[in-house]
Amino acid sequence: MTFNWGIIGTGGIAKAFARDLDFVEDQRVLAVGSRGVDRAQIFADDLKIERSYPSYEELVSDPDIDAVYVATPHPEHLRSTLLALDAGKPVLCEKPFAISAAEATTMIERARSKKLMLMEAMWARFLPHMHQIRSVLAAGAIGEVVTVEADHGQWFPDDPKFRLFAPELGGGALLDLGIYPISFAHMVLGTPKTITARSEKAQTGVDATTSAIFQYESGAQAILSTTLRAATPCRAVITGTTGRIEIDRTFYAPTSYRVVLRDGGTVEHANDYQGHGLREEAIEFARCVRAGLLESPTLPLSETLQIMQSLDEIRKQIGLSYPFETNKS
Repeated sequence: MTFNWGIIGTGGIAKAFARDLDFVEDQRVLAVGSRGVDRAQIFADDLKIERSYPSYEELVSDPDIDAVYVATPHPEHLRSTLLALDAGKPVLCEKPFAISAAEATTMIERARSKKLMLMEAMWARFLPHMHQIRSVLAAGAIGEVVTVEADHGQWFPDDPKFRLFAPELGGGALLDLGIYPISFAHMVLGTPKTITARSEKAQTGVDATTSAIFQYESGAQAILSTTLRAATPCRAVITGTTGRIEIDRTFYAPTSYRVVLRDGGTVEHANDYQGHGLREEAIEFARCVRAGLLESPTLPLSETLQIMQSLDEIRKQIGLSYPFETNKS
C-alpha cells in the first residue's frame, strides 16, 4: 500500500523532500498544509500534490494521511509536532529537532504517551555512504578513533530579515548549519564528556561563526565548525590509530569517500547516488511505522535528545538565546 505523507510547511526543504519521493514507488505526498490557502495551493500545484489545506489543523485531521513531515521554521517544531501527535499521526520532524532539549523532551514524551512513531529528520544519517562508514568503523578498519573533524559553512548576504539572521526565527549558524557536524560527531563518537565552544555574533545577535571541541572519555576529540560568513569545504575526516576516512564535499549529502590506511593503502568509494537523498529518511520512517516501531534504531530518540543537550551547552557557552524563549519565561 502507498504510504501517504502530509507536509506541514512550504519552504525549500519541504519542496526538496516532496520531489525526492518521486524516486520511491510506494510513497507519495498526499497533502500539504500552510497558514495561508495561497501558499498551500501554489505548493500543491507546483508539485502536483492532490490536497492542500489553509491550516495545519486541517492537514493533521485528514484521515488518509499516514504520517506528517514537519518542515516549519525551528521555533514551530514543538507546536507542529504536538499538533500532529495529538491528532494521532506519526511525525518526522526536521532538524534541529527542537530549539532546546526541554522542547525535545516534551515532544518525545508526547509521542511515547500516544504510542506513535517520532523521528528527527537528520537525513544524512540514512544515506548509503553513512551506512557504509558506520560499517567501516564497526569493523575496526581504521583502529580506535582519535579525532573527528567536520565543518559546514555557507555564505549568506548580511540581511537581518533573512531567516538565518533573524533571532525570532531561531536563526544563526549553530542550529541551521552546525547541526550537521554536531550530529556527525555524535554518530561517530557518541555523547561528549566535555564541550568547549567559541563564537562570533552577527549584527542581529545570532551566532555567525561557531566552533566547538568535543572531548570524550576515550581521549578522542571532535573539532567542529560552522559559519554563515563563508563557503567552507564542508568535508569530514575520521582519523583512527591505523587509518582514516575522508568524506568529500558535501559530507552530509550523497558524496564520495575513501578509506586511507596508515600503510598507504587506499580504497575509493565513488558517489553514484541519484536525487537529493531526503527520501532515505522517509523510507526508514515508513519501514518503522509498518513494523510497529516507535523510533528508528538508526537514530533513536535518546540520541536526538543527547544532540539537543550538546546544542544547549554550546548555546549556553556562546550566549545564544532567542526572544521567544524570554517571552515564554
